[in-house]
Amino acid sequence: MDVTEPIAWRDRFAADELSLLARVECGMSLAADVSRADISLLIPQGEDAALVIAQAFPRSIASLYRSSWVGRSLALEDYPRVAVGLREGRRTPEFRRNLLSEGTPIVVQVLPIANSAGQTIAVLKIETNLIAWERHRRRHDSFRAAVGWLQEMTLAGELASAQSLSPFGEWDGILYVDQSLTIRYLSGIANNLYRRLGYLTDLHGKHIGDLNTKDELLVREAMQSRACQEHEVLEGSRYWTRKVVPLWGADVSRWPFGSRSPRSTPRGALIMVHDETEEREKALELHVKSTMIKEVHHRVKNNLQTVASILRMQSRRSADSEVQTQLSEAVNRILAVAVIHEFLSHDDDQAINIRDVCQRIVTQTQRAALAPDKQIALRVQGPVIHLPSQQATACALVINELLLNCLEHAFTGREQGNVLLQLTDQGDQVIIEVLDDGIGLAEPADGGAPSSLGLTIVRTLVESDLKGQFTMARADPGTRVVIRFPKEARGAG
Repeated sequence: MDVTEPIAWRDRFAADELSLLARVECGMSLAADVSRADISLLIPQGEDAALVIAQAFPRSIASLYRSSWVGRSLALEDYPRVAVGLREGRRTPEFRRNLLSEGTPIVVQVLPIANSAGQTIAVLKIETNLIAWERHRRRHDSFRAAVGWLQEMTLAGELASAQSLSPFGEWDGILYVDQSLTIRYLSGIANNLYRRLGYLTDLHGKHIGDLNTKDELLVREAMQSRACQEHEVLEGSRYWTRKVVPLWGADVSRWPFGSRSPRSTPRGALIMVHDETEEREKALELHVKSTMIKEVHHRVKNNLQTVASILRMQSRRSADSEVQTQLSEAVNRILAVAVIHEFLSHDDDQAINIRDVCQRIVTQTQRAALAPDKQIALRVQGPVIHLPSQQATACALVINELLLNCLEHAFTGREQGNVLLQLTDQGDQVIIEVLDDGIGLAEPADGGAPSSLGLTIVRTLVESDLKGQFTMARADPGTRVVIRFPKEARGAG
């Protein structure tokens, strides 16, 4: 029986019991990573079922589960060891071939969690695939004891500080040092990591202080504070992340567990080491490349603005009004492209906010192309829409041409008017509408040949670059232009 819990389970527990369960959950992720096991927290649900209220998947090994079981109700007749743990408060390590979908043989341990009065209120179900369990069984006794203490601390809610730690990964090294700070266990990965620092001899049995590293300081800090610690340190030329977990517990001589007394005696610490030198070097390379690319966009923007300034000077010196008009339109087209490069020069993300681009072009058009005696209001409406730089460039040129077309033709003989630029995001496609309340089209333009260079540019950009559709028709009043085009996947093209 696997069903979703229909009522709030928290109402069944006292405040101190809820606090204990919350602290247990905080430690489950670390325990799952170090134990290389899936861990579930279950509470009683009536007499014949148990409810999964929390679950931790290991990051150091493939999980046995494809999805979370949190909220599922499990029939105790199908999980007899869970029944024993909840009803009798007994821990029940067992080995069996679990009938998961893959038929994976696993080892299951059920460990009861008791409140301050000694009553069992929940259990931890720890499931390890048989290969990982056999590998762990062959590890040194001291490390198996350390894992036992770690799991006992999880049961008692003594690993709440582990919630702040970054995950323990498959390629991270792990050490166990005893209460005298002597190295009693060193994983093969950890051994290789320390070799990168020049420690070529066997480190087993050495005092952690004999290493010219910051390990001893971090371990002492964790032991004194009784809280997990994580630090990024520079060791030689390498960047390391160290996580230190202080351990307390009774004598646990073999795995699984011995008696329960998680903080009775200090037992040393687990040190988990991650070498992030390569990640940092890659991040630095990406940062350098990003900075160079942004600088290129900045220079392109400056060069385009310089070209635009030269064309303005040439326009002012020309006595031919037609030449002045053509040069003015060329200036606006150049500045529309410069807007895109300006966005790319400031933002690491190659997706560009097309609404901001529209607003910038509207402001630019008002300054450059709107006659002083005209009172034409240009507005932008619609949501923020992010597009790849190639699509954003085409949109900028299209919007520029449409606004210039409105200002040139829609308000002939009129001194006032309105132009609305409306953006619509339909998920997989974008709609751009330009609506004016001007004099309207003299004759239908949709489906016919464009009557100006600007409209020719618009139609070409929409159909060839944006792979979209362009329509232009009379409105009441004025003209309505609609552009529809599909969104490109980011990074495409």
